[in-house]
Amino acid sequence: MNFSEALPTFVITLREGVEAALVVGIVLACLKKSGQSYLSPWVFGGVAVGLIASALIGVLFGWTIQILSASNQPFAPIMESLLEATFGVLAIAMLSWMLLWMTKQARFMKAEVEGAVSAALTDKSHAGWGVFSLVLIAVLREGFETVLFVVAKFQQGIIPAIGALGGILSATGLGVLLFKWGVKINIRLFFKYMGILLLFIVAGLVVSTLGLFDTAVNTLSQANRESAGMCFYYERFAKVHSCILGPMVWNTSKVLPQEKFPGLLLSALFGYTDKLYLVQGIAYFVFLITVGGIYLQSLSGRVFFPIKSKNSSNEIGN
Repeated sequence: MNFSEALPTFVITLREGVEAALVVGIVLACLKKSGQSYLSPWVFGGVAVGLIASALIGVLFGWTIQILSASNQPFAPIMESLLEATFGVLAIAMLSWMLLWMTKQARFMKAEVEGAVSAALTDKSHAGWGVFSLVLIAVLREGFETVLFVVAKFQQGIIPAIGALGGILSATGLGVLLFKWGVKINIRLFFKYMGILLLFIVAGLVVSTLGLFDTAVNTLSQANRESAGMCFYYERFAKVHSCILGPMVWNTSKVLPQEKFPGLLLSALFGYTDKLYLVQGIAYFVFLITVGGIYLQSLSGRVFFPIKSKNSSNEIGN
């Protein structure tokens, strides 16, 4: 079994899960501080419903792709590739936004969540629903981003599911360590290095998404003569080329095949492909330089929120 397929889903669910766990932990701490701990079941209810809703969204996306795959319509393969590529674009956009937003807004998260909880508690008759909605939105947002990534990577089956489950359980464990047992963890460094790893994973998604667009256009050009001109790279430009991605930059399939270790690991974590085309290579480095550059600059001087003032700015714990 190819356990490397579980690594990206593990990293994504761990990163997203820890962010959601921080929100849940802050909400529980606020309820305890205000003497409203009886509302804690509403918090756990919001977590459960958010996880179930995220899973259902993933099933719906996967079901849609499977229907297109099984369809006998002549343009079904084209639509399937375009749909998967669209999921890829959405996942790239949302994960990049999440990474940059979290980096800039993390220092204000504690205050924002506490303010939202306080506002929910002011309405005594609907306090439970207010807390439930706050937690549900937080979990569902992280879950939706994860689902988009999983679908965009076409990772169906038990191995990616194990990776996602492992990420969720690990994030839950970190939340318990932070808020239940009072263990101090340098959460700033955690998000920093997880963010760097996430940058490479999403950059790899850029490469695979472009490959899907190329597949869709190539299939369309072969199915319809009127669309043949969409493949604008010909042998006069390069002997070995793709439909829209230009000439091949490298072919390392014999030296470091993508389907075998360690190519599998490099592909899962860093977007390695044994057949890379010019546009893919340019897009990969442009993404790392732009989004990665903004992310690294935003880390400069950033301080993550402490749970208590006596804690250092880099640690979260009770």
